[in-house]
Amino acid sequence: MGFFILAKKRPIGSGRIGRAGGVYLGDWLTLEDVQEAARRLETVIHHFPLQRSQTFSRLCNNQVYLKLENLQKTGAFKIRGAYNKIASLTPEARSKGIFSASAGNHAQGVALAASRFGAPCTIVMPEGAPEAKITATRGYGSRVELAGATYDDAHAYAQRLCEEQGGTFVHAFDDLMVMAGQGTIALEILAELPDVDAVVVPVGGGGLIAGIATAVKAINPRIKVFGVQAAGAAAAVRSVREGRRVTLPDVATVADGIAVKSPGELTLQHIVRWVDDLVAVSDEAILRAMYAFLERTKMLVEGAGAVGLAALLEGVLPVRQKKVVLVVSGGNVDIAKLASLRPLDRSESPVFSGESR
Repeated sequence: MGFFILAKKRPIGSGRIGRAGGVYLGDWLTLEDVQEAARRLETVIHHFPLQRSQTFSRLCNNQVYLKLENLQKTGAFKIRGAYNKIASLTPEARSKGIFSASAGNHAQGVALAASRFGAPCTIVMPEGAPEAKITATRGYGSRVELAGATYDDAHAYAQRLCEEQGGTFVHAFDDLMVMAGQGTIALEILAELPDVDAVVVPVGGGGLIAGIATAVKAINPRIKVFGVQAAGAAAAVRSVREGRRVTLPDVATVADGIAVKSPGELTLQHIVRWVDDLVAVSDEAILRAMYAFLERTKMLVEGAGAVGLAALLEGVLPVRQKKVVLVVSGGNVDIAKLASLRPLDRSESPVFSGESR
C-alpha cells in the first residue's frame, strides 16, 4: 500500500472572507452562483454521461462511476472556470488583456475562453511544464512565457506582468467565478446520479473541490465529498490538519496539474466548511492508477486526474459498498515522457490482471 496522509479538520480564521494579496475576494460561493455558471457554459462545454467501471468497482469494493473531464474541451475541466470568469468580465476589462498563470490545464482553458471573446491573452507557465500543454495553449492563440520552477513562481511573475501592463488577471483557483464554473461538475453528477454516496475530487489549489463541495452540500448535505492530493504537494492536507494556510517550501510529484505550494485563501475556507476529508497518496500509487486507466479503460489520464482512483485502490477513503463518483480531472500527458512514468512494481497489483472495463 502506498503512503498516504489523512487530514483532520481544525478551525481556520473567523469564517469571514477578506482580502488576499490586496485583492477583495468576496463572500461565500453559493449554489445560485454555480447554477448561473451552468447557464453560461451550457453551449460551451462538452456534456458526457457518467461511466460506470465494472473493473474498478470490483477492485475497490464500491460502485465506481467516472466523471470524464479528461474528455472535456482542452482535455481538462479548467475551461469551465476560465470561461465563466472571462464571460463575467466587462468588454473593457477583457480588452485590456487577460493574464494568468498555470501548470498547463488552466492555461488552455483561459486561452480558449479569451479567444472566444477576442481578448488578447498572456499565460505564464513553469519552465518544466509539459510540452504538450505549452503547444496546446499557444494553439489557442495565447502568448506563453515560461518562468520559474513551480506554478507558484509562474503565478508571481504573471501577476507582475499583469500589473505592469494594466491587464486583467484570471486566477487559476482562488476566485469565486472560477470556483463557480468548476462547481458545475457537481450539478451534472447529481442530475444523473442523485443517490450518489460520495464524490472524490483531485486537489491542488482547491478551486475544483471548493466549487463541487459547495454545490453538493447545498443540494444534499448527506453526500460525502473527499479530496485527494499528491503526497509531494499536500499543502491543503497540511493546512486543514494544522488549522492554518500552509505554504510548502517546494513540491515534487508526477501530478503536475496539482503541484501547488499552497491552497488559495478563499478555496481553503470553503474546503474547511464543506469538504469531509482530505487524503494524500504517493507518486507510486498515482502512477499505478494512471496505468490502470490506460490498460483497463484505454484512456490516457494525467496524474492529477488519477489521484482519486489511487486513493480508492489504496483503500484510504472511508467508503465501502457505496456509489462513488471519481472526478477524472484531466488527460493532458506528455506522450514523450509516458514511458518514463511507469510504476516501479506492478507485479502484486490486482489492477493489472483480468478483464477490462
